[in-house]
Amino acid sequence: MKAVILAGGMGTRLREETEFRPKPMIEIGGRPILWHIMKGLSLQGINEFIICLGYKGDYIKDFFINYEARTHDITVTLGKNEGMIQHSEFPNENWVVTLVNTGIQTMTGGRINRVKKYLGGERFLCTYGDGLADINLESLISFHKTHGKTATVTSVRPIDRFGALQIDKSDLVTDFSEKPMSEKRVNGGFFIFEPEIFNYLTNESTLEKETLEALVSAGQLKAFAHNGFWQPMDTYRETIELNELWYSNKAPWKIW
Repeated sequence: MKAVILAGGMGTRLREETEFRPKPMIEIGGRPILWHIMKGLSLQGINEFIICLGYKGDYIKDFFINYEARTHDITVTLGKNEGMIQHSEFPNENWVVTLVNTGIQTMTGGRINRVKKYLGGERFLCTYGDGLADINLESLISFHKTHGKTATVTSVRPIDRFGALQIDKSDLVTDFSEKPMSEKRVNGGFFIFEPEIFNYLTNESTLEKETLEALVSAGQLKAFAHNGFWQPMDTYRETIELNELWYSNKAPWKIW
């Protein structure tokens, strides 16, 4: 199975970080969040990636073109016999990465539609290039296979930004939760799509609006409930929190 990763947005809520680089290249523990997403998928059997580029897409292209030099110790010989020796401190990634320019202003549905030719008419996973989860792909894919619908979306319970108070009838605070889980479930990415998804896409469509709404109307969308870790990187505060998890060796998405 191939994975399509949406990595073309401008990340306007992280302007202090995305002025000079695209959001999926913001680093957690010295590696782009995009790398963390791909690493987690790879260790669960997905090693072919199609990355939908847009805003500052060349930055992502340069990262993968120079991936080995960036991620390994190297010895460079200059002069007449110029060359480079790579010292493999870590195993090489067994990845096939297709980088597709899908347009600066293109919406998410349009980006997926524009990579159709690289998918070979097969079922595929699709997710966002700015969200991490400790999702079990085997369970997700097995769930998708059982229902026979066109699409599966992973539903998650986000962490509320504000603390929650439990107050009794006398206005006494009886409990306080600093970061409670929301009661509502939201779109957490990690979709599984059948090839028929392209019947619901155009080059101008937005995945989260026209496409999902059409799937719902047609009775072709099921939700896989993920109750584990899920965290988007929408704000600078969330970037800090994800790095704190990584450096404290408490990163739930790290399965390697």
